[in-house]
Formats: sequence, C-alpha cells, structure tokens
Amino acid sequence: MLSKRSFFIAGALAGLLALPFAAQAQDDYPSRPVRVLVPFPAGGTSDIMGRLIAEELGKQLKQPFVVDNKGGAGGTIGTAEAARAASDGYTLLLSGIGSNAIAHGFTPKPSYDSARDFIQISQLAAGPNVLVVHPSFPAKTFKEFIAWVKANPGKFSYGQVSSSSGHLTTEYLKQTAGLDMVGIPYKGGAPALNDVLANQIPGMFTNQDAVLQHVKAGKLRALVVTGAERNPLYPDVPTVAESGYPGFTAVSWTGLSAPKGTPKAVVDKLEAAMVTAFSQPAVRAKLEGNGFVVVASKSSDYSEFVKKEIERWSKVIHTAGIKAD
Repeated sequence: MLSKRSFFIAGALAGLLALPFAAQAQDDYPSRPVRVLVPFPAGGTSDIMGRLIAEELGKQLKQPFVVDNKGGAGGTIGTAEAARAASDGYTLLLSGIGSNAIAHGFTPKPSYDSARDFIQISQLAAGPNVLVVHPSFPAKTFKEFIAWVKANPGKFSYGQVSSSSGHLTTEYLKQTAGLDMVGIPYKGGAPALNDVLANQIPGMFTNQDAVLQHVKAGKLRALVVTGAERNPLYPDVPTVAESGYPGFTAVSWTGLSAPKGTPKAVVDKLEAAMVTAFSQPAVRAKLEGNGFVVVASKSSDYSEFVKKEIERWSKVIHTAGIKAD
C-alpha cells in the first residue's frame, strides 16, 4: 500500500507534468471559435459594437469570434450567463455601462458582481451624452441653460427613459448643479426624442450618435457634451467640466471582459489584440465617424475604470432614489 507521502509525491509529479501542456494550450489560444456574448438583442448599438470586436479579433487571432445575443432585463440576463461560463477564454462578454455599472446601484442587485466576477480585458470606446433642446428654447448656451433653470425651478421638463444613461446623466447634473427639473417618463429614447423635435418637451440628455443628424440639420440645439474632452463631431459644444463643473463626466461605454479565472496568458493575448486592432486608423474611423472616442485600454486601466463607474452611478441612483423597473 502506498503511503500518504507517496500519494503526495505522485500528485506533485502529475501537476508538474501537466504544466507544459497547460502552457501550450494557452499559447495556442484560440484553437477553436470563441463566443462573444452580447447581452442585448441584435440591431442596437451594443450589438454593432460586439460584432465589430468579433470581426477585428477574428482577424488578429485567426479564429472565428462569433456573436451570441442574449438580451433581457437591461443586459443582466446575458451578463449573468457570462459570469457562469467556463474561464477558458472561449466565452467573452461585451461589457458596458448599463449591465456592468448602473445595474449595481439598484435593489435587488444583479446576481453577479462586475468587479469581482469578471476580468476586464479592454475598454473599446466611450460616447458622451449630449444635452439637446428645441431651437425655440430661450437658452442658447449651457451657461444660459443653467441660469434659466435656476430662475425657473420646476419648469424645465425633459424626456426620461427610466434608468437609461441619459436619465442618470440628468440626475447627476441635477445633483451636481443643484437644479430642479421635471422628468417626463417615456418607454424608449425614440419617442422622447420625437417629442423634443416636435417641441412637445423642451429637451433631454441622450446618446450623441442618436441626435447628431438633427443637430447638423438645425432641428435641435446641442448645449453641452458630457465627455472628459470636447467631441470632434461637436467641436463647438463645450463639456460640462469646462463649464464650471470640473470632474463631471458621464459617458456610455463598452468593452470586452472575461469570466473570473481566465488565464493571464489568454487575457494578455486578448488585450494585445484589442489594442492592436483598434489602434488602426481605418478601424478607429468606423467608430469616430459616429462620435465615439476609441479607448482601447489596457486590462488594468479598464478594471479600475469599471470600479469607479460602479461607485459613481450607485451614488447617483441612491441619492435620486431611483428604483429599478
């Protein structure tokens, strides 16, 4: 009969012998198709981002990266599925502000913890929200807008899609600048935007890509953008930060994440592929042409960013008393 010591030695030898094979498997990654789980239905901005990532990673790593749409519950259903997936690099998540930051501010919280249950690989891009008003609104600049709202408390009504980035950006500004404004609930961004265009309501915060054509056509007036810097497609529109509220940023963002435990060698390879792919001028132009800022960050930077976003939006949600639908 073998002694306990013999069993220990045998197990240790087996582990040592397995190391080269494990390393080789990671070196060969990916050796088969990779699933990119997009936690939203096909056709939207998140889906477009996921397909762009899949296309470019496929080119870089010489294997198919296949988008799998798993929509529902604001992205939390698909994100929870990704959190439970095998940590072998063959299921990746299109992560984003809604399901990986905003969702953590609500009660009940999602079944996953974005900071704990995922390794953030790279932030792809960020797009600012834009405050737009109907051209008939008296304020021509953001500073005039602030002055008008403060002089007319409770009289500025805005389109509000519950728990959207535009809704939370508005609450963030209200808390930061001490504004009294009234949200008019809508079930979607398109109906709200249509009412601003028709001058049924004076304005709203929304994603910059949704209103660019209307601003260019003079049908809406853009007063401020919420990025850290001015957006190239809105060069004459100031940021909130430069307009008297330093440090104010509120952007819709997307990136690539993997389940906790994914080997570092795999994460490093994916990070390098993301940075290489989205540093190419032709690829960047696909996003920048629609007003997005291409980030293509390192894993460590994206991890820190996600943690700060969870803290930022949880505070805004709790202060405003927003409840999940």
